[in-house]
Amino acid sequence: MNAPTTERSALAHLELVLRQVRMEATGINSYEFVDPDGNELPGFTAGAHIDVHIAPGVIRQYSLCNDPQERHRYVVAVLRDETGRGGSRGMHETLRVPNRIKVSVPRNNFTLAEVASKFILLAGGIGVTPLKAMVHRLESKRIDYDLHYCAKGPQYAAFEAELKSIARSGKIYCHFDGGNPKNGLDIVKLLKHPEPDTHIYYCGPAGFMQACADAAAHWPQELVHCEHFKAPVQKAPAASDAPVVGYLVELAQSGRKLTVAPDQNLAEVLQQAGAPVETSCQSGLCGTCKVRYLAGVVDHQDFILDESERQSVMTPCVSRCSGGTLVLDL
Repeated sequence: MNAPTTERSALAHLELVLRQVRMEATGINSYEFVDPDGNELPGFTAGAHIDVHIAPGVIRQYSLCNDPQERHRYVVAVLRDETGRGGSRGMHETLRVPNRIKVSVPRNNFTLAEVASKFILLAGGIGVTPLKAMVHRLESKRIDYDLHYCAKGPQYAAFEAELKSIARSGKIYCHFDGGNPKNGLDIVKLLKHPEPDTHIYYCGPAGFMQACADAAAHWPQELVHCEHFKAPVQKAPAASDAPVVGYLVELAQSGRKLTVAPDQNLAEVLQQAGAPVETSCQSGLCGTCKVRYLAGVVDHQDFILDESERQSVMTPCVSRCSGGTLVLDL
């Protein structure tokens, strides 16, 4: 990788200057952050995101969409969501050039596997942002790819012209459905036949994510990758499900023991006890709170860890112990 993801604590932050805000499409602005002294920024890899501290207590995660080879700036794009929790409205309404903004160092839960011979990238609306960074990287490596960009119409497709202008080793396909998904890309047909040595990456709104997951269900699991912007709606527990129980947490480095009641959140218990655990999304999407565990049976409820990571890492913002004692490397 030409710009390895910086191995820093999730607690590390930068204070950057907002140098430029641009309207990229209807309801979508891009935000360019630079070092106030013109220094290089920590490197990042395609698919990485940063936490942006929009206001006191308001932290949101946004994918970096510029070329990972660039070390002088971070660029994110934000769709204003009137029905959201207020983060996107805060970005659109309050951030102004040349505000100084606190951001995290980049983290990557959506890493591009560069060993494949081809990539199929599926973007739904603002979900194009991490995939745009992947296009930059694949172009620099001259690796074959197809990007299918789905949106309501051209006026809603951020970066469409830029993507088409840089495409050399791959192809850009735009699918505009006028607001009716039935008139858009036939994802089932596109992914009907698994292709050897081909990886799928997809990102977008909930309905689009489910359509991609269903269409790719018969592909080998290791070839399919996704990133959610919002946590999928969890199904209500069935009457036959095991009841939620309390458990004991042991902090291995100090030997301290904490009790977590059935109705308590593990991350909150740790924070109240002064443990060095930071949270951001609080929905198992961003990885800010990831912590190693040394013993115990974990009920994983995140959307970012793969099965190998889950053998030793958990996200206490949403996950918990199934009972007994959980030993954390804290």
